[in-house]
Amino acid sequence: MNLRKLASMASLSAIVLSSLATLAVAAPAKEQFFPVLVTRTGPIAPNATPWANGYIDYLKLVNAKGGINGVKTVFEECETGYATDRIVECYERLKGMHGGATVFQPLSTGGTFALTEKAPVDKIPLITAGYGRSESQNGAVFTWNFPLLGTYWVGSEVAIQYIAKKLGGVGNLKGKKIALVYHDSPYGKEAIPVLEELSKKYGYEVQLLPVAAPGVEQKATWLQIRQARPDFVLLSGWGVMNLTALREAQATGYPRDKMLGNWWSGAEPDVRDVGEGAKGYSAMTLQHGAEPNSKVVKEILATLHAKGLGTGPKEEVGDVLYMRGLISSMLAVEGVRKAQERYGKGKVMTGEQVRWGLEHLDLDQKTLDAMGFAGVMRPVQTSCLDHMGSSWVRIHTWNGKKWEFVSPDWYQADANTLRPMVMLASGKYAEEKKLKPRTPEECNK
Repeated sequence: MNLRKLASMASLSAIVLSSLATLAVAAPAKEQFFPVLVTRTGPIAPNATPWANGYIDYLKLVNAKGGINGVKTVFEECETGYATDRIVECYERLKGMHGGATVFQPLSTGGTFALTEKAPVDKIPLITAGYGRSESQNGAVFTWNFPLLGTYWVGSEVAIQYIAKKLGGVGNLKGKKIALVYHDSPYGKEAIPVLEELSKKYGYEVQLLPVAAPGVEQKATWLQIRQARPDFVLLSGWGVMNLTALREAQATGYPRDKMLGNWWSGAEPDVRDVGEGAKGYSAMTLQHGAEPNSKVVKEILATLHAKGLGTGPKEEVGDVLYMRGLISSMLAVEGVRKAQERYGKGKVMTGEQVRWGLEHLDLDQKTLDAMGFAGVMRPVQTSCLDHMGSSWVRIHTWNGKKWEFVSPDWYQADANTLRPMVMLASGKYAEEKKLKPRTPEECNK
């Protein structure tokens, strides 16, 4: 073979290799798109920002570990300012990006109400972990809503269990006064039905005290509390409302150890500036609290923040709301991973396929521990008819400097109380919207 032929073959080989390289670059990347609706501005920002940072850091961690069976995650933020109309705008803008949204997590009960009728049309599931519509636990009716880990009805029922325990039994609830200081929005109002239902059963009085957003003016509210002298105060606040409530409680002399917040009213931004003045205040947790020593947090610090790849300040990693966002992200990722078991490992899943995955979550303790959530979470199992999957709650208390679990007790909401309420409310919704609930047989198809 002469030199001219060799040169010609070499040139041809170079052209082929160059073409292959061009095709490889042009080939669409396998990416699973996760829209992230954030509130980094306004009075909610101190609480919503760490949630968003935890959510994004977990997606980054998944990528650092090779993706979801090789499929990399990609995300886009959209600022909502915790306004329902902007949540809808973000939803409409992001739903078709990067080949289509995997799942939306609005981080707003009002936003959840607004998106509930859009999700079935677009075939995109909504994860509302610890918020949203309480009756959407019924997957036969709310086929695209997933209030994973718990709802506000769960929180209200556990709150009464907690108060009864402090009083020495449910029999001692009779004649007691329980005030609910709540964000005057769909979020805050979600706690009311269960509190009123249980008041009929146990004979306590409910005092409802709405607080207009953003919640920085509460003097009139706490004047009512000082005059009525309730035995306990429940707090359903968000953002600066929580800090304001604790400052007003301190100013009026209401005992902080007689106050119990829900899981959006018990994080570091709510108490840090009050310090010792909030000592004794307790709040429910959505299983987890601040978890700085958990394996998953240590992994994020080493894999992301130590290399300058983390989202937000390193100091907040492991804080309460950072963990809430991280767990919310993990649940979405596991919905994709479960869907891949049926529709193909290593493939990008559609929203409809991810819905199937979310309806078949089976995160046992061994799996959670291996993922780095030992001591943070208990098992979560969902089904076509049960879109919540778990109702475990713990109580943590502010000791003046940090949150701590003063008791190892886990509470679980009473299904005998909540299930009839869920079925009644979801049945009414189905009737109003002329929906035919799915049957167990239809679920198994």
